[in-house]
Amino acid sequence: MPFPHRRPSLAAAAALALILVGCSAEPAPAPDGSAAEAGAFPVTIEHAFGETTIDEEPERVVTWGWASTDATIALGVTPVAIPFESYGGDEEGVLPWIREALEERGEDIPTVLTNTGADVPFEEIAAADPDVILAHYSGLTEEQYATLSEIAPVVAYPDQPWSTPWRDIISITGEALGREDEAEEVLAGIDESLAEASAAHPEFDGVTLATAWDTAGTFYVYADEDPRVEFMLDLGFVSAPAVDELDTDESPFYFTLSYERVSELESDILVVYGSTPEEAQALLDAPYAQSLPAIEQGAIAQLVGTEFIASVSPPTALSLSWGLDEVVEQLAAAVAARG
Repeated sequence: MPFPHRRPSLAAAAALALILVGCSAEPAPAPDGSAAEAGAFPVTIEHAFGETTIDEEPERVVTWGWASTDATIALGVTPVAIPFESYGGDEEGVLPWIREALEERGEDIPTVLTNTGADVPFEEIAAADPDVILAHYSGLTEEQYATLSEIAPVVAYPDQPWSTPWRDIISITGEALGREDEAEEVLAGIDESLAEASAAHPEFDGVTLATAWDTAGTFYVYADEDPRVEFMLDLGFVSAPAVDELDTDESPFYFTLSYERVSELESDILVVYGSTPEEAQALLDAPYAQSLPAIEQGAIAQLVGTEFIASVSPPTALSLSWGLDEVVEQLAAAVAARG
Protein backbone atom coordinates (compact mmCIF):
# COMPACT_ATOMS: atom_id res chain seq x y z
CA MET A 1 0.00 0.00 0.00
CA PRO A 2 1.16 3.56 -0.62
CA PHE A 3 2.51 5.46 2.33
CA PRO A 4 0.12 8.11 3.62
CA HIS A 5 0.77 11.65 2.44
CA ARG A 6 1.92 13.94 5.20
CA ARG A 7 2.70 17.61 5.42
CA PRO A 8 6.35 18.69 5.58
CA SER A 9 7.82 19.41 8.97
CA LEU A 10 7.50 22.96 10.31
CA ALA A 11 11.18 23.58 9.62
CA ALA A 12 10.88 22.34 6.06
CA ALA A 13 7.72 24.35 5.48
CA ALA A 14 9.34 27.51 6.80
CA ALA A 15 12.38 26.98 4.64
CA LEU A 16 10.18 26.40 1.63
CA ALA A 17 8.29 29.63 2.24
CA LEU A 18 11.59 31.51 2.11
CA ILE A 19 12.55 29.64 -1.06
CA LEU A 20 9.34 30.58 -2.86
CA VAL A 21 9.54 34.22 -1.79
CA GLY A 22 13.08 34.40 -3.10
CA CYS A 23 12.13 32.99 -6.52
CA SER A 24 9.83 35.71 -7.80
CA ALA A 25 12.15 36.68 -10.68
CA GLU A 26 11.11 35.66 -14.18
CA PRO A 27 12.45 32.17 -14.96
CA ALA A 28 14.08 31.26 -18.24
CA PRO A 29 11.57 30.29 -20.93
CA ALA A 30 10.69 26.62 -21.29
CA PRO A 31 12.01 24.87 -24.39
CA ASP A 32 9.69 24.31 -27.32
CA GLY A 33 8.56 20.77 -28.10
CA SER A 34 5.79 18.79 -29.70
CA ALA A 35 2.42 18.88 -27.99
CA ALA A 36 1.03 16.22 -25.71
CA GLU A 37 -1.64 13.84 -26.94
CA ALA A 38 -5.22 15.12 -27.03
CA GLY A 39 -7.20 14.27 -23.91
CA ALA A 40 -4.10 13.28 -21.93
CA PHE A 41 -4.87 15.65 -19.05
CA PRO A 42 -5.74 15.74 -16.29
CA VAL A 43 -3.87 12.57 -15.37
CA THR A 44 -3.49 10.96 -11.94
CA ILE A 45 -0.48 8.76 -11.22
CA GLU A 46 -0.33 6.52 -8.15
CA HIS A 47 2.95 6.04 -6.33
CA ALA A 48 4.46 5.06 -2.99
CA PHE A 49 3.33 8.24 -1.23
CA GLY A 50 -0.21 8.35 -2.59
CA GLU A 51 -1.16 9.85 -5.91
CA THR A 52 -0.33 12.93 -7.95
CA THR A 53 -2.65 14.72 -10.36
CA ILE A 54 -1.21 16.73 -13.24
CA ASP A 55 -3.95 19.03 -14.50
CA GLU A 56 -2.44 20.16 -17.77
CA GLU A 57 0.53 19.52 -20.02
CA PRO A 58 3.69 20.44 -18.11
CA GLU A 59 5.96 22.80 -19.99
CA ARG A 60 8.68 23.07 -17.36
CA VAL A 61 9.94 19.69 -16.19
CA VAL A 62 12.49 19.07 -13.44
CA THR A 63 13.95 15.58 -13.15
CA TRP A 64 15.43 14.01 -10.04
CA GLY A 65 17.08 10.65 -9.51
CA TRP A 66 18.13 8.32 -12.32
CA ALA A 67 16.73 7.77 -15.83
CA SER A 68 13.81 10.23 -15.77
CA THR A 69 16.01 12.80 -17.51
CA ASP A 70 16.75 10.32 -20.28
CA ALA A 71 13.11 9.33 -20.70
CA THR A 72 11.96 12.94 -20.78
CA ILE A 73 14.47 13.84 -23.50
CA ALA A 74 13.67 10.68 -25.47
CA LEU A 75 10.02 11.76 -25.52
CA GLY A 76 10.91 15.11 -27.05
CA VAL A 77 10.90 17.31 -23.94
CA THR A 78 14.00 19.02 -22.59
CA PRO A 79 13.91 19.44 -18.80
CA VAL A 80 14.64 22.85 -17.31
CA ALA A 81 16.76 21.29 -14.54
CA ILE A 82 18.42 17.88 -14.16
CA PRO A 83 20.39 16.12 -11.41
CA PHE A 84 24.18 16.14 -11.25
CA GLU A 85 25.41 12.65 -12.14
CA SER A 86 28.64 11.99 -10.26
CA TYR A 87 29.01 8.42 -11.56
CA GLY A 88 29.53 8.38 -15.31
CA GLY A 89 28.93 12.09 -15.76
CA ASP A 90 31.47 14.64 -16.97
CA GLU A 91 32.85 17.57 -14.97
CA GLU A 92 29.49 19.31 -15.27
CA GLY A 93 27.64 16.21 -14.06
CA VAL A 94 26.14 15.45 -17.48
CA LEU A 95 26.03 11.90 -18.83
CA PRO A 96 27.50 11.48 -22.34
CA TRP A 97 24.33 10.17 -23.97
CA ILE A 98 22.32 13.07 -22.57
CA ARG A 99 24.83 15.59 -23.88
CA GLU A 100 24.89 13.89 -27.29
CA ALA A 101 21.09 13.76 -27.54
CA LEU A 102 20.72 17.46 -26.76
CA GLU A 103 23.56 18.46 -29.07
CA GLU A 104 21.91 16.53 -31.90
CA ARG A 105 18.75 18.57 -31.30
CA GLY A 106 20.71 21.81 -31.12
CA GLU A 107 19.63 22.44 -27.53
CA ASP A 108 21.60 23.72 -24.57
CA ILE A 109 22.28 21.67 -21.46
CA PRO A 110 19.63 22.44 -18.82
CA THR A 111 20.46 23.75 -15.39
CA VAL A 112 22.37 21.03 -13.54
CA LEU A 113 21.30 20.85 -9.91
CA THR A 114 24.01 20.87 -7.26
CA ASN A 115 25.31 17.45 -6.25
CA THR A 116 23.95 17.14 -2.72
CA GLY A 117 24.03 13.36 -2.31
CA ALA A 118 20.84 12.11 -0.70
CA ASP A 119 19.72 15.66 0.10
CA VAL A 120 17.43 17.49 -2.30
CA PRO A 121 18.38 21.01 -3.47
CA PHE A 122 14.94 22.47 -2.80
CA GLU A 123 15.95 26.08 -3.49
CA GLU A 124 17.39 25.27 -6.91
CA ILE A 125 14.38 23.18 -7.87
CA ALA A 126 12.01 25.94 -6.80
CA ALA A 127 14.06 28.46 -8.79
CA ALA A 128 13.52 26.35 -11.92
CA ASP A 129 9.77 27.03 -11.54
CA PRO A 130 8.68 23.52 -12.56
CA ASP A 131 5.22 22.45 -13.63
CA VAL A 132 6.07 18.89 -12.61
CA ILE A 133 8.94 17.08 -10.85
CA LEU A 134 9.70 13.58 -12.12
CA ALA A 135 11.40 11.46 -9.45
CA HIS A 136 10.07 7.99 -10.18
CA TYR A 137 13.48 6.31 -9.91
CA SER A 138 14.94 7.98 -6.86
CA GLY A 139 15.45 7.70 -3.14
CA LEU A 140 13.04 10.45 -2.07
CA THR A 141 11.90 10.23 1.52
CA GLU A 142 8.31 10.97 2.39
CA GLU A 143 9.31 14.29 3.93
CA GLN A 144 11.31 15.27 0.84
CA TYR A 145 8.34 14.32 -1.33
CA ALA A 146 6.01 16.47 0.78
CA THR A 147 8.35 19.47 0.59
CA LEU A 148 8.77 19.14 -3.17
CA SER A 149 4.99 18.85 -3.54
CA GLU A 150 4.71 22.41 -2.22
CA ILE A 151 6.73 23.48 -5.26
CA ALA A 152 5.00 21.43 -7.98
CA PRO A 153 3.28 18.07 -8.51
CA VAL A 154 5.76 15.26 -7.88
CA VAL A 155 5.75 11.82 -9.49
CA ALA A 156 7.49 9.50 -7.03
CA TYR A 157 8.45 5.84 -7.41
CA PRO A 158 5.61 3.29 -7.57
CA ASP A 159 6.74 1.09 -4.69
CA GLN A 160 10.29 1.05 -3.32
CA PRO A 161 13.09 3.62 -3.75
CA TRP A 162 15.57 2.97 -6.54
CA SER A 163 13.56 -0.02 -7.74
CA THR A 164 11.35 1.09 -10.64
CA PRO A 165 11.86 -1.24 -13.65
CA TRP A 166 13.59 0.63 -16.45
CA ARG A 167 10.79 0.05 -18.93
CA ASP A 168 8.28 1.41 -16.40
CA ILE A 169 10.34 4.58 -16.03
CA ILE A 170 9.73 5.31 -19.71
CA SER A 171 6.03 4.44 -19.49
CA ILE A 172 5.44 6.57 -16.39
CA THR A 173 7.27 9.49 -17.98
CA GLY A 174 5.02 9.18 -21.02
CA GLU A 175 1.95 9.20 -18.80
CA ALA A 176 3.11 12.26 -16.85
CA LEU A 177 3.94 14.22 -20.01
CA GLY A 178 0.88 13.15 -21.98
CA ARG A 179 3.02 11.21 -24.45
CA GLU A 180 2.10 7.60 -23.84
CA ASP A 181 2.10 6.75 -27.55
CA GLU A 182 5.61 8.17 -27.90
CA ALA A 183 6.72 6.18 -24.85
CA GLU A 184 5.45 3.00 -26.50
CA GLU A 185 7.39 3.91 -29.64
CA VAL A 186 10.58 4.42 -27.63
CA LEU A 187 10.13 1.06 -25.91
CA ALA A 188 9.40 -0.64 -29.23
CA GLY A 189 12.60 0.83 -30.65
CA ILE A 190 14.64 -0.49 -27.73
CA ASP A 191 13.06 -3.92 -27.99
CA GLU A 192 13.79 -3.94 -31.72
CA SER A 193 17.46 -3.12 -31.05
CA LEU A 194 17.70 -5.96 -28.53
CA ALA A 195 15.97 -8.36 -30.92
CA GLU A 196 18.36 -7.41 -33.74
CA ALA A 197 21.38 -7.94 -31.48
CA SER A 198 20.03 -11.30 -30.38
CA ALA A 199 19.32 -12.39 -33.96
CA ALA A 200 22.84 -11.40 -34.99
CA HIS A 201 24.29 -13.64 -32.27
CA PRO A 202 22.43 -16.95 -32.18
CA GLU A 203 25.40 -18.35 -30.26
CA PHE A 204 24.11 -16.48 -27.19
CA ASP A 205 21.02 -18.67 -26.99
CA GLY A 206 21.03 -20.84 -23.88
CA VAL A 207 24.50 -19.81 -22.67
CA THR A 208 24.50 -19.38 -18.90
CA LEU A 209 25.93 -16.26 -17.34
CA ALA A 210 26.67 -14.75 -13.97
CA THR A 211 27.44 -11.08 -13.38
CA ALA A 212 29.73 -9.94 -10.60
CA TRP A 213 31.50 -6.90 -9.19
CA ASP A 214 34.36 -7.28 -6.73
CA THR A 215 34.86 -3.87 -5.17
CA ALA A 216 36.06 -2.45 -1.84
CA GLY A 217 36.45 -5.90 -0.33
CA THR A 218 32.95 -7.11 -1.18
CA PHE A 219 31.99 -9.59 -3.90
CA TYR A 220 28.59 -8.73 -5.40
CA VAL A 221 26.54 -11.01 -7.64
CA TYR A 222 23.59 -9.54 -9.52
CA ALA A 223 20.27 -11.39 -9.41
CA ASP A 224 18.05 -12.12 -12.40
CA GLU A 225 15.75 -9.24 -11.46
CA ASP A 226 18.53 -6.66 -11.69
CA PRO A 227 18.06 -4.49 -14.81
CA ARG A 228 21.68 -4.96 -15.91
CA VAL A 229 21.02 -8.71 -16.03
CA GLU A 230 17.51 -8.51 -17.49
CA PHE A 231 18.57 -6.98 -20.77
CA MET A 232 21.32 -9.61 -21.21
CA LEU A 233 18.68 -12.30 -20.78
CA ASP A 234 16.73 -10.51 -23.52
CA LEU A 235 19.70 -11.22 -25.79
CA GLY A 236 19.23 -14.98 -25.37
CA PHE A 237 21.39 -15.77 -22.35
CA VAL A 238 20.02 -17.62 -19.35
CA SER A 239 20.94 -17.09 -15.74
CA ALA A 240 23.32 -19.70 -14.37
CA PRO A 241 21.60 -22.06 -11.89
CA ALA A 242 24.32 -21.22 -9.36
CA VAL A 243 23.01 -17.64 -9.17
CA ASP A 244 19.67 -18.82 -7.80
CA GLU A 245 21.26 -21.50 -5.63
CA LEU A 246 23.65 -19.07 -3.94
CA ASP A 247 21.23 -16.13 -3.65
CA THR A 248 20.90 -15.03 -0.02
CA ASP A 249 17.81 -12.85 -0.67
CA GLU A 250 19.47 -9.86 1.00
CA SER A 251 18.19 -7.69 -1.87
CA PRO A 252 15.90 -8.28 -4.86
CA PHE A 253 18.73 -7.21 -7.15
CA TYR A 254 22.01 -8.56 -5.75
CA PHE A 255 23.62 -10.64 -3.07
CA THR A 256 27.12 -10.91 -1.64
CA LEU A 257 29.38 -13.93 -1.48
CA SER A 258 32.25 -14.60 0.86
CA TYR A 259 35.49 -15.07 -1.01
CA GLU A 260 35.55 -18.66 0.22
CA ARG A 261 32.40 -19.36 -1.82
CA VAL A 262 33.21 -17.50 -5.03
CA SER A 263 34.40 -20.75 -6.61
CA GLU A 264 30.80 -22.02 -6.42
CA LEU A 265 29.60 -19.38 -8.91
CA GLU A 266 29.75 -21.64 -11.94
CA SER A 267 28.55 -20.33 -15.32
CA ASP A 268 29.39 -20.61 -19.00
CA ILE A 269 30.51 -16.99 -19.08
CA LEU A 270 31.20 -14.45 -16.36
CA VAL A 271 30.38 -10.77 -16.76
CA VAL A 272 32.75 -8.67 -14.65
CA TYR A 273 32.16 -5.02 -13.79
CA GLY A 274 34.89 -2.61 -12.80
CA SER A 275 35.09 1.15 -12.46
CA THR A 276 38.69 0.85 -13.67
CA PRO A 277 40.56 -1.82 -15.67
CA GLU A 278 42.63 -2.54 -12.57
CA GLU A 279 39.52 -3.24 -10.50
CA ALA A 280 38.12 -5.64 -13.10
CA GLN A 281 41.46 -7.40 -13.57
CA ALA A 282 41.91 -7.85 -9.82
CA LEU A 283 39.02 -10.31 -9.79
CA LEU A 284 40.43 -12.28 -12.70
CA ASP A 285 43.80 -12.53 -10.94
CA ALA A 286 42.43 -13.34 -7.49
CA PRO A 287 43.37 -16.80 -6.15
CA TYR A 288 39.81 -17.41 -4.92
CA ALA A 289 38.42 -17.10 -8.46
CA GLN A 290 40.87 -19.25 -10.39
CA SER A 291 38.76 -22.42 -10.15
CA LEU A 292 35.76 -20.82 -11.85
CA PRO A 293 35.25 -22.54 -15.23
CA ALA A 294 34.60 -19.22 -16.97
CA ILE A 295 37.90 -17.78 -15.77
CA GLU A 296 39.79 -20.96 -16.61
CA GLN A 297 38.49 -20.74 -20.19
CA GLY A 298 38.84 -16.97 -20.48
CA ALA A 299 35.08 -16.71 -21.06
CA ILE A 300 34.95 -13.26 -19.50
CA ALA A 301 33.07 -10.15 -20.56
CA GLN A 302 34.66 -7.12 -18.90
CA LEU A 303 32.38 -4.09 -18.65
CA VAL A 304 34.78 -1.41 -17.50
CA GLY A 305 34.56 2.34 -16.93
CA THR A 306 32.10 4.54 -15.10
CA GLU A 307 30.35 5.77 -18.26
CA PHE A 308 29.96 2.26 -19.63
CA ILE A 309 28.72 0.81 -16.35
CA ALA A 310 26.32 3.70 -15.84
CA SER A 311 24.82 3.10 -19.29
CA VAL A 312 23.51 -0.31 -18.21
CA SER A 313 23.01 0.19 -14.46
CA PRO A 314 20.12 0.25 -15.09
CA PRO A 315 19.70 1.00 -18.79
CA THR A 316 17.66 4.03 -19.76
CA ALA A 317 15.73 5.35 -22.74
CA LEU A 318 18.95 6.88 -24.09
CA SER A 319 21.81 4.91 -22.56
CA LEU A 320 21.05 1.40 -23.73
CA SER A 321 21.58 2.21 -27.39
CA TRP A 322 24.69 4.23 -26.42
CA GLY A 323 26.39 1.24 -24.76
CA LEU A 324 24.73 -1.77 -26.41
CA ASP A 325 27.28 -2.37 -29.18
CA GLU A 326 30.18 -2.59 -26.75
CA VAL A 327 28.24 -4.86 -24.39
CA VAL A 328 27.40 -7.21 -27.26
CA GLU A 329 31.02 -7.18 -28.44
CA GLN A 330 32.26 -8.17 -24.99
CA LEU A 331 29.62 -10.88 -24.62
CA ALA A 332 30.41 -12.30 -28.06
CA ALA A 333 34.11 -12.51 -27.21
CA ALA A 334 33.32 -14.31 -23.96
CA VAL A 335 31.12 -16.86 -25.72
CA ALA A 336 33.75 -17.40 -28.44
CA ALA A 337 36.39 -18.09 -25.78
CA ARG A 338 34.46 -21.16 -24.68
CA GLY A 339 35.55 -22.85 -27.91
